[in-house]
Amino acid sequence: MTEIIEEGIVNEGGLNFVEQEIKDDLAAGKNGGRLSTRFPPEPNGYLHIGHAKAFIMDFGAAEKFGGTCNLRFDDTNPQKEDMEYVNSIMRDIHWLGYDWGDRLYYASDYFPQLFDLAIRLIKEGKAYVDEQTSEEIARQKGTPTVPGTNSPYRDRPIEENLDLFIRMNKGEFDEGSMVLRAKIDMANSNMHFRDPIMYRIIKTPHWRTGTDWKVYPMYDYAHGQSDYFEGVTHSICTLEFVPHRPLYEYFVKELADESYCPRQIEFNRLNLTYTVMSKRKLLQLVKENLVNGWDDPRMPTLCGLRRRGYTPSAIKDFINRIGYTKYEALNHIELLEHAVREDLNKTATRVSAVVNPVKLILTNYPEGVEETFEMDNNPENLEEGKHPMPFTRELWIEREDFMENPPKKFFRLSPDKEVRLKGAYIIKCTGLKKNENGEIEEIYAEYDPDTRSGLPGSDRKVKGTLHWVSVPHAVNVEVRDYDRLFAVENPSAEEGDFRELLNPDSLKIRTNVMLEPWAAEQSKPEDHFQFTRLGYYTVDPDSTSEKLVFNKTIGLKDTWAKEQKKASK
Repeated sequence: MTEIIEEGIVNEGGLNFVEQEIKDDLAAGKNGGRLSTRFPPEPNGYLHIGHAKAFIMDFGAAEKFGGTCNLRFDDTNPQKEDMEYVNSIMRDIHWLGYDWGDRLYYASDYFPQLFDLAIRLIKEGKAYVDEQTSEEIARQKGTPTVPGTNSPYRDRPIEENLDLFIRMNKGEFDEGSMVLRAKIDMANSNMHFRDPIMYRIIKTPHWRTGTDWKVYPMYDYAHGQSDYFEGVTHSICTLEFVPHRPLYEYFVKELADESYCPRQIEFNRLNLTYTVMSKRKLLQLVKENLVNGWDDPRMPTLCGLRRRGYTPSAIKDFINRIGYTKYEALNHIELLEHAVREDLNKTATRVSAVVNPVKLILTNYPEGVEETFEMDNNPENLEEGKHPMPFTRELWIEREDFMENPPKKFFRLSPDKEVRLKGAYIIKCTGLKKNENGEIEEIYAEYDPDTRSGLPGSDRKVKGTLHWVSVPHAVNVEVRDYDRLFAVENPSAEEGDFRELLNPDSLKIRTNVMLEPWAAEQSKPEDHFQFTRLGYYTVDPDSTSEKLVFNKTIGLKDTWAKEQKKASK
């Protein structure tokens, strides 16, 4: 029996296929019934939501089956790595609620062992130094349907290979002049077996080991061996590593025996509409100032999603919904937004903010008088209580909530029409004032004192309800309205320059937003609010005591839920 949850397939008992395979291995007593996973990011960029899918599996499976999960940085290319990325990666993993305890490792921890193994392979005639250029090596490898041809250096004497490799590490040769290759099979149908490169020369000082090394291991050589050195039992990765698996096993078996050998399992990566997941492209966006850094709220990075107001529980819920499978899929960003909206609907405090204000004057309300109304913090959870909101003669309302000549089904404010001010009184429009450009400056109305919310007899019904903020108490804040970063659904599938597909309206800044005073007093970075009738907003870290800044997290309209409801009929 299987249950389908969106794109993900879940086995009986609620396990996805990766978890099921782990369970089966444990039941069979493999590796002594021990489970150890690892998350091995390269410290050359910030984590995005696709990485989150990976490490949620790595850490989550370890938690579910009583195992451990290591955090190991794949720091084998000092030309692209930085401590900034290391710190950000650790911060993002913690933010999603996972911890590696005392199991923090680096591939550079194993440089001595990896080098010694390379020396052994050279001595056994299984590796050689090649002096061809990268272009020559690529041509000489052949194609998937045409066998490769042997390097002219393939049959070098073992002593000469040893001498050259040691001198490579001493820095005697230029970058790109030599590589160490495994001697496997140039006619193998798996291109990765055609004498893969094990080491290349890099003279950039390493941020951990300094100038100790001039040769650095390639991923396919270092990864499996690092797993073995750490005692990792299950190396869980994405589908692009399926053709790499035989090479992973080839190198690992130079060390492993029947009592213990890591196993690689692959699942589909996370692809999301209206964004890109390529770290190279994300870095390009940052470097060219097309976004405002790695934590720009339009970015799919975890720090960007956090700044926008997405929550760990929503991200986990989304990943659980899409699941883990053996086939690639393009996931709808609307489903992610739905998960965020569902989570914030339960937790975000409701407050009033007017993003495009116009003044409303209640002409029959006494001047100098002030009332206080108690507003629900969250009608979804009345236990969260209420907060005070001042009411005065002059109020701010949304400009879009008034029309001088409205269509038939316009249920907001217009001349001679009644609406209720949320949590307060019913009012009736009596007039308006325009400036010399014909723009409305003020709207006039009269309130009905017998309709005060909460009093007996105040339940007279009108079709429209408006949110509002008291003019003398309003706090002017900045709001950054974010939309999708790209204007097309699948930018990765489009031809041409991906930068030309950016959405020019992905950020709009409003500097004249009026917020109720209680919300302003309570606000601190990363607090979540629902602005009544507008959407969910999060306090940005740029906020100061002089100026509060809010990021629009998500609107109230749930297109995903609407489509799913339509599809179920």
